[in-house]
Amino acid sequence: MSATGQCLCGEVRFAFGGEPLFTLHCHCQSCRRFSGAAVATYVGVTKSDFKCEEGAISFHESAPGIRWGSCATCGTSICYEADWCADEIHLLIGTLDTPDRYVPQRHSFYSERLAWLDLASELPKSDESLSTESRD
Repeated sequence: MSATGQCLCGEVRFAFGGEPLFTLHCHCQSCRRFSGAAVATYVGVTKSDFKCEEGAISFHESAPGIRWGSCATCGTSICYEADWCADEIHLLIGTLDTPDRYVPQRHSFYSERLAWLDLASELPKSDESLSTESRD
């Protein structure tokens, strides 16, 4: 595996191989609430390239087909999964051991950003989801 990560307490450890599908900043309210941050930055990988090596990610379904993963022990927000992208897992970049390796390529749900946040303004911006169509 080419990258590793973990929760705050180390109960959940994971790895993934291959190149990420995308790295982006998501400004939607749901991602801000899940991450507890002004913006959530994700690295998207295929589930076939992902492995939970220790512990287990605990999932909460916020709406039909939308799941948020965290550590049941320490509460660290780890990932997002959804039925519309069933072959993918979107990992919060702060959980990676080497987050500097993954430079964001775009913004998602840019119109929902916090007005005072000016973050990498040269990146492409959209009001779309993390869908395949919006990655090009």
